[in-house]
Amino acid sequence: MTNSHTINQPSTDHRLVLAPMEGVIDSVMRDLLTKIGGYDRCVTEFVRVSQTVLPPRVFHRLCPELLSGGRTPAGTPVFLQLLGNNPRLMARNAQVAEALGAPGIDLNFGCPAKTVNKSQGGAVLLKTPDLLRAVCAEVRDAVAPELPVTAKIRLGFEDDEHFEDIVRAAVDGGVSELTVHARTRRQGYRPPAHWSRLAQIAKESKIPIIANGELWSPADVIRCGNVSHCEDFMLARGALCRPDLARAVRHAWQGLNAPAMTWPEVFPLLQIFLRSNADAYEPRHACNPLKQWLVYLKHYFPQAGALFSSVKRIRDFEEMDRTLETIAPELSEAA
Repeated sequence: MTNSHTINQPSTDHRLVLAPMEGVIDSVMRDLLTKIGGYDRCVTEFVRVSQTVLPPRVFHRLCPELLSGGRTPAGTPVFLQLLGNNPRLMARNAQVAEALGAPGIDLNFGCPAKTVNKSQGGAVLLKTPDLLRAVCAEVRDAVAPELPVTAKIRLGFEDDEHFEDIVRAAVDGGVSELTVHARTRRQGYRPPAHWSRLAQIAKESKIPIIANGELWSPADVIRCGNVSHCEDFMLARGALCRPDLARAVRHAWQGLNAPAMTWPEVFPLLQIFLRSNADAYEPRHACNPLKQWLVYLKHYFPQAGALFSSVKRIRDFEEMDRTLETIAPELSEAA
C-alpha cells in the first residue's frame, strides 16, 4: 500500500478531505481523526433522498455536527452529502440541510453499491450525464450562492469512455468542486486507481478537482499529485488504516520526518470509538464498527490484526469493553 519512490513535493497549501464510509467514518470517527489533525473538510455518509423532503432528525442523525455549527469539535467543517436522482427533491432536501446549518452540500454520484444503484442512486447516474447535470443545477439554484455545492463521481460506470462528458455535466451544473474516484463503478475498489485520467481535466478545469483512490501513505498522495496534476486529495480507507495519515501528509509536504502514531497511542481511540457509538446501534450490532475499523488498522498495525482475531466473535458490548479495558494497562506500561 505504500510507495517509496523519490518524488517531487507539492506546496503546503493543498487541501485534504476526509471521505465518508458507511458504518465506520461517522461523526465519532470524524471527531477522532480531525483532532489528530490535517483535514480541511469532512463529508458525511449519504442522506438517501427518494420520495419526500426528509425531517431534520434524519440530517441530525447522520450529521450531529449540525447542532454545533456544522463542524467537528476540532473545528473542521462537515459537508452534508445527499444521494438521489430526482433533481427537484434533491434541491428541496438541500434547502433543509442549508437551513439546519450545513456549511456545504455534497452530491453522491460515486457509490458503487448494487442496492444503491438498483434504486437509481449513486454511480448509476454516471450513465446519464444529462440527469446528473440537472441534479447539480437544481441543487445549486436552490441554495444560497455562497454555499458550496460539491460532487463526487467516478471515471464512469462500465468504462471511462464518457468520463469527460460526466465531468462537463457536473461542471455545467454549477458545482464548486469535483472529487473524482479514479476508477469506474465496475472496477469498484480494485487497484490500481487510474490517477492519470484526471490530469487533463485538472489542468483545464475552472474548479478544483480533488483526487481520490489508493491513497495509503504520504508518498502515495505526493505521487498522485504528480500524476493527476490535482492539488487537493480525499482520503478514505487510508485514513482508517493510519489515523494520523492527514497529519503525516502535511509533514511530508513540509519536508518533515515527524514520528508516526504508535499502537499505544491508537489503542485508546478504539475505546472511545466503541463507547461513543454504544447508543447508536442495536446491542447485537454495537461491536461491529470497532471490528470493521480493526480490519483496516491491521494493514498498518500488526497488533490490530492480533486484537481482531481475539475479539471477532464477541457480540456483547459489555464483554468487548471489558476486553479492551483489560488490554489497556499493558499498553500503558509498554508506552
